[in-house]
Amino acid sequence: MAEITKEELMTSAPKKKEPDKAPKLTGKIVKPKIVRGAAGHNKPYTAKPELMEKLGFPGQLVDNWQEAAIRKMGELLEKYKSLQVYMDICVRCGACTDKCQYFLSTKDPNNMPVGRAELFRKVYRRYFTREGKILGKIAGAVDFDLELLAEWYSYFHQCSQCRRCSVFCPYGIDTAEISMAAREIMDSIGLGEKYVVEVLGKVHDIGNNLGMNPKALENALEFVEEEIEEETGIPVKLPLDVEDAEVLLVTPSADFFASPHMESLVGYAKVFHQAGINWTFSTKASEAGNFGMFIGNYGQMKKVASRINDAIHELRPKRLVVGECGHAWRVAYQFWNTLIGPFDTLNPKYPRPQHIVEFTLDLINRGALVIDKSANDEFTVTFHDSCNVARATRMGDKPGGQFELPRELIKAVANNYVEMDAETIKAKTFCCGGGGGLLTDEIMEVRINGAMPRMQALHNVMETHGVNFMALICAICKAQFTAVFPKYGVPREVAGGIHQLVGRALVLGAKE
Repeated sequence: MAEITKEELMTSAPKKKEPDKAPKLTGKIVKPKIVRGAAGHNKPYTAKPELMEKLGFPGQLVDNWQEAAIRKMGELLEKYKSLQVYMDICVRCGACTDKCQYFLSTKDPNNMPVGRAELFRKVYRRYFTREGKILGKIAGAVDFDLELLAEWYSYFHQCSQCRRCSVFCPYGIDTAEISMAAREIMDSIGLGEKYVVEVLGKVHDIGNNLGMNPKALENALEFVEEEIEEETGIPVKLPLDVEDAEVLLVTPSADFFASPHMESLVGYAKVFHQAGINWTFSTKASEAGNFGMFIGNYGQMKKVASRINDAIHELRPKRLVVGECGHAWRVAYQFWNTLIGPFDTLNPKYPRPQHIVEFTLDLINRGALVIDKSANDEFTVTFHDSCNVARATRMGDKPGGQFELPRELIKAVANNYVEMDAETIKAKTFCCGGGGGLLTDEIMEVRINGAMPRMQALHNVMETHGVNFMALICAICKAQFTAVFPKYGVPREVAGGIHQLVGRALVLGAKE
């Protein structure tokens, strides 16, 4: 890599002149030949000083950045023992090399999970191992200089933290945790990514990722109510800030704003209405997503999650349900109890957060909802397992519920279902290509390439079985696929939510 200055490192990514082109859809996912540095030019915009300082980070790269970064690395190694283990146990066996969607599409060896982790590991060896301090490069240890920091900034922002590599690693090394640590180190020295830092600032200032103030949220819900009544003739309400409700629904703010997210919002509302359940949204808890996880910063995660805690204590709901968002469900499932728990004010029968999928499926199985599956007969449906749901959570009470319950719900509301290739679903699912803080337009090339494996699998079932709807339970997946589908020649409308299908099939006013 050519020499780089501090000023060049902090310069925002240049705008691309040529439109981004997608790989050709052949239906095959091929292990590529290595092209060193092929993706090194990709990097997101750096965050402005005022955005960084708002979150408590330095506004720009600090003068003693190397010393500060090494000190921070030491803190994280001490705090997270798993990180130290991951640094020491990798034997570079190669099991992970072709498991990352970004390597498969870019051919860059630094996008191999082991290659990306090695960017971190060689700094670790240099400053935290005896052999690295004595032998240097002979031991695979190098100084942490600006050129290496530039590689960190590029390649650790080409990891969606999907954890597919960990499924295939014989030691279970979690490259996502390494990427999170790298990003936290970079933020701590003043080198932050604009998109994630900006979103976190909106949550802290206004309450959700889109920056919708309470009045805008109220107007959005009223708009959806009007749309449902115009369509069905039935006044379905989307209540806000109702005290002592049976259910508090916390959903990604994208559900209030854009398509196809809003179609799932309609589905949620119809479910609660038809089941006769007293429920509510909260202006305080108007965001299920938590971008603090993307930078691995526990303090930011806790601050974002505190809004849910405030809403629970102010509104006193009996149950807590989470909408269609992959990383939001991961944070709710894995972290909320530590961040904002225990949930000792909830109904003891439902002491933990539930996913909207398990909530709705339970109602259908108990006969509380009347379903007309033929309403979705125009669709042949397949399902994309969101990486955070598939590899970091569970639904229901049985192992594998995160795989089976979404499929059961889809089959309960649609007659035509087709599964994609077994090597691309469930625990082996490929990321949409836009997760982990990568959903920003200046790295659209990364996003298009990252979507390639999923697009190949989707292409197969579209060609062989006529699939024309890919059901999703993740807001980021919805935003990503609707953006990249046209690059691959696939209509945006092929992407939609599970509760979009539920809303279409649910018969309002009918009784079992």
